[in-house]
Amino acid sequence: MHPDSKLPDLGTTIFTRMSALATEHGAINLSQGFPDFDGPALLKERLNHHVASGANQYAPMAGTPALRRAIAAKTRLQHGLEPDPEQEITITAGATEALYAAITALVRPGDEVVCFDPSYDSYAPAVTLAGGRLVRLPLGPPEFRPDWAQFRASLSPRTRLVIVNTPHNPTATVWQADDFNQLWQAIADHPVFVLSDEVYEHICFTPAGHGSVLHHPRLRERAIAVSSFGKTYHMTGWKVGYAIAPPALTEELRKVHQYLTFSVNTPAQLALADMLEAHPEHWRQLPDFYRAKRDRFARALAGSRFKVLPSLGTYFLLVDYGAVSELDDVAFARWLTEHAGVAAIPLSVFCAGPFPHQLVRLCFAKQDATLDEAGARLCRL
Repeated sequence: MHPDSKLPDLGTTIFTRMSALATEHGAINLSQGFPDFDGPALLKERLNHHVASGANQYAPMAGTPALRRAIAAKTRLQHGLEPDPEQEITITAGATEALYAAITALVRPGDEVVCFDPSYDSYAPAVTLAGGRLVRLPLGPPEFRPDWAQFRASLSPRTRLVIVNTPHNPTATVWQADDFNQLWQAIADHPVFVLSDEVYEHICFTPAGHGSVLHHPRLRERAIAVSSFGKTYHMTGWKVGYAIAPPALTEELRKVHQYLTFSVNTPAQLALADMLEAHPEHWRQLPDFYRAKRDRFARALAGSRFKVLPSLGTYFLLVDYGAVSELDDVAFARWLTEHAGVAAIPLSVFCAGPFPHQLVRLCFAKQDATLDEAGARLCRL
């Protein structure tokens, strides 16, 4: 017997396919967004400490008090706002679980959810499973800026949720204060919630820094902000994220979370709390750390036929390959892996409609030697 699929159009993700192709051909994997270097030594030491100390049973459903308190303190330093650890912070199994729980909690059958395309690939399946309909608003290169008149026109009596992502994966763009003001002006008179995906909050290169939904006093009253320790501490395999939201939204999110994962790895949570408290300079210095990698990789590509687009945040670069090939981006990403030994992600997979641009995404969260060798291979094309 074969069940009727709830997601009939979905197969294995592009990230899995490209990583497998990179392994098959011995290519440098700049496709999937993970570092090829390790995280802070203190994190590993504290994890060992808490395991040895017996912190190996279920954590509280909302997260360990120590980690929620540490997040509250960090949020005060970063945003000037200190959320209530008991009622406004929830620890999740990575940001993806937080996004899924938020969408499931807020979206009802027949509701419309607005997002900006290209968009991260986990949004659409979660909306579909909740019975909603995703309304995609296209962003065009090279700026990938929202068209606010188009956004206002997209709102309808069925609009329930807007998904924001800044810094933005895959376009490496960043929202500023005016974007959040424009968003608020558009939805102020509508019963619309906001889900703000801010997993790259500490990898932002603009002079103004990361603009969060938490900075806006009215938007944050109806918003869920999601972040991830995997991006901040180079430990994507730990899969620990969190959501900050007002009590009423947190209550609904936790109703889903408690039956989705219930609780998250206890010793990892305690180790992260120790790290946040002992070394706040780590997340403060992260923009400089990744800016240096971005600039090194851009210099390595300067002698190539690729056109590098601006990267204002995340650990990704977009490159235009129009001078190298006439292939569409999916075919080119495969060709690049097989023939040049560098794996990339095609941008069209982040869109539902046509994406007629010759762009691929490259991850620069890699050791310097990896970036230099990838640049050398790409310069030979």
